[in-house]
Parts: sequence; C-alpha cells; structure tokens
Amino acid sequence: MKVLIAEDDRTTQVMLESLLRKWGYDTVVVSDGNHAWRILSEEGAPSLAVIDWLMPGMEGTDICRKVRERNFKQGIYQYIILLTVQGDQEDIVKGLEAGADDYVIKPFDSQELQMRLSVGKRILDLQAKLAFSASHDHLTRLLNRHALFDRLSGEIARADREDGPLMLALLDLDHFKVVNDTYGHIAGDDVLRAIAKEIPRYLRPYDVVGRYGGEEFVVILPGVSLDEAFIIMDRVREGISAKAIKTKEGTINVTISAGMAQYAPPMTMDDLISQADRALYRAKDGGRNLICY
Repeated sequence: MKVLIAEDDRTTQVMLESLLRKWGYDTVVVSDGNHAWRILSEEGAPSLAVIDWLMPGMEGTDICRKVRERNFKQGIYQYIILLTVQGDQEDIVKGLEAGADDYVIKPFDSQELQMRLSVGKRILDLQAKLAFSASHDHLTRLLNRHALFDRLSGEIARADREDGPLMLALLDLDHFKVVNDTYGHIAGDDVLRAIAKEIPRYLRPYDVVGRYGGEEFVVILPGVSLDEAFIIMDRVREGISAKAIKTKEGTINVTISAGMAQYAPPMTMDDLISQADRALYRAKDGGRNLICY
C-alpha cells in the first residue's frame, strides 16, 4: 500500500520513510502542506497518509478538511494519521474534528505507529471490499446495474463535453432458459460466470462491461464509430460462440445476440438503453447469434 509522508523536519522524515519501507509500505515523501494536498488530490493518490500538524504552506488540519471535502464529493476515502507535538485533549479533539482518523504524538513510538498504520490499512481494505460489493454483481463480479448507470451517465456527459462518439451494446444469452431447464441453475450460473470472464477479453482496456440483469450484459464503448463498434462486438459474439463452457453437468455451448445504439444529443440514458433494447429484439427475431443496430 502506498503511504504519503508529509513532514518538514528532515530527521523525522528520514526516520518515517525508513520505518515504513521496512514495514512493507511504498512511500511518497513531501516537506510542505501544499505539496501534500496536491499529491492527495491527484488521481491514484495514496489512500493512507501520515501528516505533520505544523508544516509550511498548509497545516495538517487544513489538509484534513480539504481531503474530507474531496472524499465526500468523489465517494472515496483516504485514511489520515496526524503527527503532532500538541498532545493535550483539546488539540487532539480539534485534529479529529478537522477530519483526521487517528493521531500519533511526537516524539513517536515506532511500535505504536506501526499498529496505527495497520489499523488504517485494515479499515481501508474493509472499505474497499464493501465498495466492491456495492458496485459489483456478486455472481459475475462485473459492475452491477446501478454502477453501470453511473458509468454510462459519466460517458454521456463526456461525449457531450468533448463532442465525441459513444456506443452502447446490450447482450443477451440465446436460449438461456433451455440451459437452466436442461442442466440446472447451478450450471446456468457457471455459464454466466464464464461469459462474464469471456466478454472483456475482446474489449479495449477502457471499455466498460457489466451485468444488466438475468442473462443480459451491457457494454459501453466510448470513442468509437458504429462500424468500429460492430467489429468489436462481432469479436465478442464469435469468441463466445466458439467457447465450450465446462460445468459439472457437462460442456455447454452458448451464443449471444446483441443490440447496439449510438448516442446523439439530446438523447437521455433511458433513450440510449431503449434503442439498444429494440435492436436486441431485432437480433432475436432475426434468428439469434446476431448483432443488430
């Protein structure tokens, strides 16, 4: 785990960095509050920070307030341990009210600091698991419906802002009821998990895939034309139709049908999904194992 160390005293800074590296943490070290805030507000910022209360530029309590405001807006969390020589009760309460999660009084005891860091890491790990559970489907481990809508809303906003293309595909497993009726629901779940792993293999790293519900999946394709989207989705269709899915009840082959929609202002998210849904029905009516627009 990456940890920010913000400490202006060089001796303390070196000691902290040496200890944290010894304990297995990756460290980012700064000497003033403004730099610490810049690091914590960047994308991919450390999720754990050890920050001195009194520093040039911006005090540790001010950093805590700004981090909490940012965390609230972005739905993320960064755990902050405040280093302080101000060990009376009133100052400790003031630091915690500012948004610090914990505090260590200087001169600090290395074992105490190690345990407080361990607590912070444990809390962050738990929060990450909870956040994953809230945003991902428990069976397929793909984004769930709510998270998909959030991502799609963001991609529509970006397409509007940048005047760029955006495609949406709605996928459905063909004759999935027959799979459940023939092999059982446990085998059906195995098929869904296998398909969930297979779809991303044919997508670009920044495409988005999630489970829409039942045997339906959604793929968000930003920055592609209709022709390019057809090429991508046909790779998905061919890959799935060629895959033999092994279950305890035997090997199962499935195909998918897909409907695609192209975003154009002033379409809403519901408009885009409805257009993809109508295209999906055309693919089903056309014989299945098809992609329609």
